[in-house]
Amino acid sequence: MERRNLIIIGAAVLFGLVAVYFANAWFSGVEKQQERVAEQRAMTRIAVADQDLAFGTALSSANVRLVAWPVDSVPQGAYREGEAQRLLGEGKVAIRPIARGEPILVSRISERAVLSANIPPDMRAVTVPVDAVSGVAGFVTPGDVVDVLLTRQIPGDGASSDDKMTTVVLDNVQVLAVDLRASEQNTDPSESKTATLMVHPEGAQRLALATQIGRLSLALRNVEDPGTGARRVVTSRELGGGLFIPARRASGSPAPQVRGTAATPPTAQPAAASPRPSGPGMTVVRGTDTSFVGVQRHGY
Repeated sequence: MERRNLIIIGAAVLFGLVAVYFANAWFSGVEKQQERVAEQRAMTRIAVADQDLAFGTALSSANVRLVAWPVDSVPQGAYREGEAQRLLGEGKVAIRPIARGEPILVSRISERAVLSANIPPDMRAVTVPVDAVSGVAGFVTPGDVVDVLLTRQIPGDGASSDDKMTTVVLDNVQVLAVDLRASEQNTDPSESKTATLMVHPEGAQRLALATQIGRLSLALRNVEDPGTGARRVVTSRELGGGLFIPARRASGSPAPQVRGTAATPPTAQPAAASPRPSGPGMTVVRGTDTSFVGVQRHGY
């Protein structure tokens, strides 16, 4: 009985060793076949990022390296081995974030003037002043879409210093940069002093004029909302419930009254008395009118 068990165990061990041998031989054959295929496949060398490159990072030999890449799968716009030295010698910078190991493409780098490379030929970049309030408390970041509002004094001689009006100068405007930040990766809110907007040529003229005649504010909007906002003029009088636009008045006329408020009738003033003649006389009263009548002397 013990002999039979030993025979069974020995046979199992033998079959196991044979299975391991054949499995090892099969896997070795597959690996060698893959190596032969790789050797037969044409390869080249292209430039890739040797580390994560943020927006505005200058390319150099410290952050760019050459790696082997299959010729039939080289991305369009990649820099091959012969072009890598020219790439590093031209002072290029990244205009888009590039991950480590990712090929360096023409569309992701530019010269030092990186902002102008992002402006379409028929558009312009205009910088406007903002503050913590007009800049939406620092939540406006590059890539956002805003409406530009102008608040200014109501024109006309009948307007007081408290009469203001707000109009929409431009709507659906893309923000290119905030202060000196032009990267879309930095989304942390921070108080800004300027915002650079991408507008059409006429919009650039409007913004240049608006900065001289009033105060600009930015209204942050949803980037997926392509519609235009309200274009109606809003005045300070509307905040109190009634629309009032001061009109020009002639010199010496009374100040305009707010609609809906009863004006106080003017108080009747007595007619100005004629100049009193010199010499003796008497005062004659007729109702509310008075007059002075001179009396001549006779025989004196």
